[in-house]
Amino acid sequence: MPATSPAPLTVGFDLDMTLLDTRPGIHATYRALSAETGTHIDADLVVTRLGPPLLDEIRNWFPEAEVERAVNRYRELYRDHAFAPTVPLPGARAAVEAVRAHGGRVAVITGKYEPNARLHLEHAGLEADTVIGDLWAETKGEALRANGASIYVGDHLGDIVGARHAEAVAVAVATGPYGADELRAAGADVVLADLTLSPSGSTGTSPVRPGRAAGAPAGGAAPGRSGTTRSARPGNRPASACSASTWPSAAVSGAGTAGRR
Repeated sequence: MPATSPAPLTVGFDLDMTLLDTRPGIHATYRALSAETGTHIDADLVVTRLGPPLLDEIRNWFPEAEVERAVNRYRELYRDHAFAPTVPLPGARAAVEAVRAHGGRVAVITGKYEPNARLHLEHAGLEADTVIGDLWAETKGEALRANGASIYVGDHLGDIVGARHAEAVAVAVATGPYGADELRAAGADVVLADLTLSPSGSTGTSPVRPGRAAGAPAGGAAPGRSGTTRSARPGNRPASACSASTWPSAAVSGAGTAGRR
């Protein structure tokens, strides 16, 4: 029988606080929404907990009868206030380019409203093969699986849940609301301080070595599965593989040997 060709590499990326620092734009949008509606919104607090669906955050500030209208207006105001102050996070552009250098596809899987996510990428000059929005945790995993992604890069515990749901390698970056220890304890396969590591290995920032936090159970407890831990996955690459080398080249290369879990 003829040998079958391996599936093409697809790497998924979260958007907010993984590829883009969207905090200034989100802050400005919430301030505009607050001023327009006369509703108090603590924009400083909001930008410390980006990740979950917009609907969840809006419910913290508006009565249920006004939530849908507030969400729709936020998305409209977003286009006027959010794109200009948003910039790619350090290393984001190189990470995307490295995937392409390996012959791979880039899939941006985000909780953000999809039309705004596409405009964000266009404004930032980042090109993705696939952009899918309005997803969170397990639903991100469904999109990752549907697109054949073997790696998912994100900054939130919900991104780790998504990677697990898709049986993809979970690469976590400590550029969002969680620190390295929290991301490790949640079960990330690889934890990095950020994406500034280049394929050649030159960087001013060292990767955070993967491994469990002190006192944490092996593998960590996945968010949403309180009290449970995962056993080691024999098919995974050694945890040191990416820490000894560099992201993104080591993480991308490692996916080929890790296999789908």
